[in-house]
Amino acid sequence: MKAVFKFSSSKLSQIPDHGKPEFAFIGRSNVGKSSLINMLSESKIAKVSATPGKTKLINHFLVDERWWLVDLPGYGYARTSQTVRKEFSKIITDYVTKAKGLHFLFVLVDSRHAPMKIDVEFMQLLGREGVPFGVVFTKTDKQNQRITNQNIEAYRQTLSEWWEELPPMFATSSAKGRGREEILGFIEDCLTKC
Repeated sequence: MKAVFKFSSSKLSQIPDHGKPEFAFIGRSNVGKSSLINMLSESKIAKVSATPGKTKLINHFLVDERWWLVDLPGYGYARTSQTVRKEFSKIITDYVTKAKGLHFLFVLVDSRHAPMKIDVEFMQLLGREGVPFGVVFTKTDKQNQRITNQNIEAYRQTLSEWWEELPPMFATSSAKGRGREEILGFIEDCLTKC
C-alpha cells in the first residue's frame, strides 16, 4: 500500500471533488490514531505525538491512486478551550454527516477501557445520521487478551441496544501490526463493491 499526503482542510468546503471513495479514521484524542494509520501504510505518514489533540485538520492521503485515507481530528479532548472544542466538533460533524466522498468511517476506541460515554454517543450520532462505520479497538497489546475480549464484548452488548446488526469490529495493535490485513481486506472488499 502506497499512501501519499495530498492536502489538509480546515472545513468541508475546502475538500475538492475528487471522485474516489474516502475511508476516514477518527477517535478520541490519544487513542492511537496516528500510530494505526502509520501501521496500515507501513510508513510514517501521520505525525505521532505524546500530546493529545495534535490533528487539527482533515488530512487526505491518496492510497495506490485508488482511494483516500482520511485522518480526522480527535474528539473530546478536554485540555483545549471550549471554542476550539466547538470548532473541532463542527469540522468533525460536518465531515461525517455531509462529506460526499465518505464511504466508511473507522471509529477508534481504546481496548483497555469498557465502553466510554463519549464514544457511544458519537456512534449513536453516526447511527442516527446513517453513516456506515466500524469499530477499531486499539492498543490490544497493552493488556492481556481476557481484558481485551471483555471490553469488546461490553461494546457488543452496549451497541446491540441500538443496532440489530452490529457494525464491523477490528482488534488492532500498531506495535505488533495486528489487524492490518483485516482492515485493508475490508477496504478492498468495499472497493470491489463500489
